[in-house]
Amino acid sequence: MAKFMILYRASTTAREQLASATPEQMKAGMDAWMAWAGKAGDAVVDLGAPLAYATQVNSAGAAGADDVTGYSFLEADSAQAVAGILDGHPHLEMPGSSIDVLELLSLPGM
Repeated sequence: MAKFMILYRASTTAREQLASATPEQMKAGMDAWMAWAGKAGDAVVDLGAPLAYATQVNSAGAAGADDVTGYSFLEADSAQAVAGILDGHPHLEMPGSSIDVLELLSLPGM
């Protein structure tokens, strides 16, 4: 099985989303995420958490990640299998949202 890092991107930061949501909206959002996690089952290695952009440490002009709003780690046989697991994910119901799937590669000699 391969491991995959899932990055959730949105046009509104996670901090802004949390600050503007009512308790009912937060509960509904968590209920939708937990329903998806239940459907995904053992593929979910780490459900993850919302992320808040803090700073950037790199060379000048490098791309930032200020639209990354959260992460998860999944395990599956292939990227295509991960795409199936992410089908119907509640994050994709938000306007301007997307999900990046990154495969974790083994370090040489490890």
